[in-house]
Amino acid sequence: MDWIMILVAMLGALVVLLALGLPVAFAFIAVNVVGAFFILGGENGLVQMARNATRSVSNFQLAPIPLFILMGEILFQSRVAHRAIDAIERIVTRVPGRLSVVTVFGGTIFSALSGSTIANTAMLGSTLMPSMLKKGYHPTLAMGPIMASGAIAMLIPPSALAVLLGSLAGISISKLLVAGILPAILLSTLFVILIVSASVAKPDLAPADDLPDMTLWERWRPFCIYVLPLSGIFMVVIGSLLIGIASPTDAAALGCLAAVVASAAYRSLSLDNLIAAVRETVLLTVMIMFIIAASQTFSQILSFSGATSGLIGLINGWDLTALQVLVGMILILLFLGCVIDQVSMLMVTIPIFIPLAKAVGIDELVLGVVYLLTMEIALLTPPFGLLLFVMRGVVPESIRMKQIYAAVAPFLTIKLLVLALVVAVPALGTWLPALITR
Repeated sequence: MDWIMILVAMLGALVVLLALGLPVAFAFIAVNVVGAFFILGGENGLVQMARNATRSVSNFQLAPIPLFILMGEILFQSRVAHRAIDAIERIVTRVPGRLSVVTVFGGTIFSALSGSTIANTAMLGSTLMPSMLKKGYHPTLAMGPIMASGAIAMLIPPSALAVLLGSLAGISISKLLVAGILPAILLSTLFVILIVSASVAKPDLAPADDLPDMTLWERWRPFCIYVLPLSGIFMVVIGSLLIGIASPTDAAALGCLAAVVASAAYRSLSLDNLIAAVRETVLLTVMIMFIIAASQTFSQILSFSGATSGLIGLINGWDLTALQVLVGMILILLFLGCVIDQVSMLMVTIPIFIPLAKAVGIDELVLGVVYLLTMEIALLTPPFGLLLFVMRGVVPESIRMKQIYAAVAPFLTIKLLVLALVVAVPALGTWLPALITR
């Protein structure tokens, strides 16, 4: 069978199964079973598929995924991170749009602790949204920062999706985890500039709001107690990677240990919390492992059928530059982000994009950061952006989806700008990881 027909048939079958509501992993497994039988050689192909699945999930490089998830779940279930938000609110004063700025600072800090965009957005929404609406903030300036900063967890370690991307794409996981830090800081900075500018230009968006007079120690005491010690967890994870004394797995294990110690020190760790954290970790890890197992066979079928090499040859025949190919990949990812989830984006495109990127000389870390940014944008892109629906679940019934779309639009523009900057200035994604090598 012609490679074009095989490629169209496999991708078409995936689209149909996903449209019918079949879970991502099972949709890929169904396509793999048929592809392995007809392309890899009947019964031998099915045996090879089983071997691929076993080999892929027994890879030790995947160990950081459950450990990073567990670390975030422990901090989330023990509600230690909620106290940090209250502490941050005390030290942000005399700033236009104060609570929205607090949201960005808190969301960025919690992103460095949880690695979960959903948990981050839900926590910020339930903690800060009622207070902002009660004080007269316009829903646009209340919801936008929550969704935008909640999604930053995609970029900042401990990002389980970054580990998944690195393992599937063959990119150094430690370098990829570090590569997202500078773009994430840039995003947060631009969010604050946008909020302050909008609040100054239109004061009715964010009424004047400040805390009662406090002594300097009263203002900073909660920060020293609840934020600085938690930031130590981030330093343990990232510092050990940058210094080179720990692998991603070691760093994730150290992060878990630090999270347990911190929760216990705050007297927030209970047996129920720990069981809930482990349960959620197991559920998410099993789902991710199914996805990884399915992805390996899917890639092998495309490669064996000649679809991967055929597509690379076709694109090379167009004599495109590496920049043009990268821009084309970004446009495809942004389009896919409007209609499918992030994991599906990875599994559909990685078997094609990674060999193509190597063929034209695209830096793997730049491509990795581009993937993370486009997946982050996909979380906020109408009509199916996951965080849009998370936001809908925590706001009052009177707020419509149209208002949620309007609230996120300015922040999406900033994310697209940072994506363009990463492409134009690759050092944004490669400078910090280069320190690991040194």
